[in-house]
Amino acid sequence: MRLQLYRDDAVVLRVQKLGESDRIITMLGRRYGRIRATAKGVRRTSSRFGARLEPFGHVDVQIAGDPGNPHRTLHTVRQAESIELYGKNLGGDYPRYTAACAVVETAERLTPVEYEPSLRLFQLTLGAVRALSVAEHASTLVLDAYLLRAMASAGWAPALTECAVCGAPGPHASFAVTAGGAVCLDCRPPGSARPAPSTLELMIALQAGNWGIADGSETHHRRECSGLVAAHLQWHLERGLRSLPLVDRGPHAGPRPRVAADLDDDSEVSPVSDGES
Repeated sequence: MRLQLYRDDAVVLRVQKLGESDRIITMLGRRYGRIRATAKGVRRTSSRFGARLEPFGHVDVQIAGDPGNPHRTLHTVRQAESIELYGKNLGGDYPRYTAACAVVETAERLTPVEYEPSLRLFQLTLGAVRALSVAEHASTLVLDAYLLRAMASAGWAPALTECAVCGAPGPHASFAVTAGGAVCLDCRPPGSARPAPSTLELMIALQAGNWGIADGSETHHRRECSGLVAAHLQWHLERGLRSLPLVDRGPHAGPRPRVAADLDDDSEVSPVSDGES
């Protein structure tokens, strides 16, 4: 069978061991969406491009395969050039590393069909990883902003400025994940949360990219916002994200040493794994 060559620039989401020296690389490409391809020999010290195909990296890859029929055979990485390897800035900082793990896990979960273009999600994922790598904002704010915008691109955006049920303009005092977001008193189902008004303002700011409001928010509002965002996402995914419970949301969480040793190839949170999850 004759395979064609194609190129894409992509964010590396996850790598899996294959045999003694190979890996399966899962990427989110600008043009081809989620891509899975074998990188042969990348675990050998003599590999020409093994160090470039690490999680969180932005790479330009040449792949052999048939994007129109991806399940006929596993595609193969032929070349890889690094555009920016963000993982080197994340590996020594536990809060930013775990937030980045949640970002790439979400990107993979939101692209269930391989080789289906998702340009908006690619741009969001690349932007979130870049922002985490340079510590542009608090890691939890970057993560929650990413999750809100990624859900919007998937059609799951929570209603924040109007009632999710009747559409009455807000602000509203209750939030119900099962109803789709903020709800008015008449539509409020039993068990709805009653977040602080500043929490909903923070969610609106993160969704709109208003970092002036987001950066000035208080810690307890950030925590409440994170809980609502995570609950809304996992309700729609119908299965929890493994990395979210490990995200460090402490107000003074600083870098922790030996992250690479603590989160190695067998770790659940690490985007490096032995097999399919």
